[in-house]
Amino acid sequence: MSATSAERTALRTAGSGKAESSLAVSLEPWQELKRLASELGATVGETVALAVRRLRQDRIGDELVASLTPDEVVWLDADLG
Repeated sequence: MSATSAERTALRTAGSGKAESSLAVSLEPWQELKRLASELGATVGETVALAVRRLRQDRIGDELVASLTPDEVVWLDADLG
């Protein structure tokens, strides 16, 4: 998804002793991110970090509930003795 320069906002994250970086975000997600950060009583950077962590956790959860492959079943049923 591409946005015009008028729709782009630079997301700057910095913290005590942490490296600073920028991310181009279109206006609507930027406003939503600021609103969410405000609701959480957190900085935008903290909110982004939390969102990334939750996304990773969701992906791990999806992997854990997925059916085992035939190879995984064979491996789990292998005789260890």
